[in-house]
Amino acid sequence: MTDLVALHHFLGISVTHSDDGLFPSKLQYTIDILQRTGMAECHSTAMPEDSKSKLSATYGPPVADPSEYMSVADALHYLTLTHPDLEYVVQQVCLFMHDLREPHFALIKHIL
Repeated sequence: MTDLVALHHFLGISVTHSDDGLFPSKLQYTIDILQRTGMAECHSTAMPEDSKSKLSATYGPPVADPSEYMSVADALHYLTLTHPDLEYVVQQVCLFMHDLREPHFALIKHIL
């Protein structure tokens, strides 16, 4: 197999070339997630979630459209490949996919 072109973009990851090597970035992928969820204009926080708070599997009303929640949770999970600092909070989000509640969706919005 021959190398036809230099790698610039692969599976949502943009690749920058330099003398030191290749550097992956998911900036555009992250921007796409924020735009898709309508949170592109929101302000960021220093820490995505309080690690001492615990979510309940039964607290709050059920989410009306679980497919949207699952889609965003999957996108965030893929994002952790280049942002391991999000791994804990994304893992917390994925724990409750079997019975989604409004507080779980609020956590996704907080992460975004």
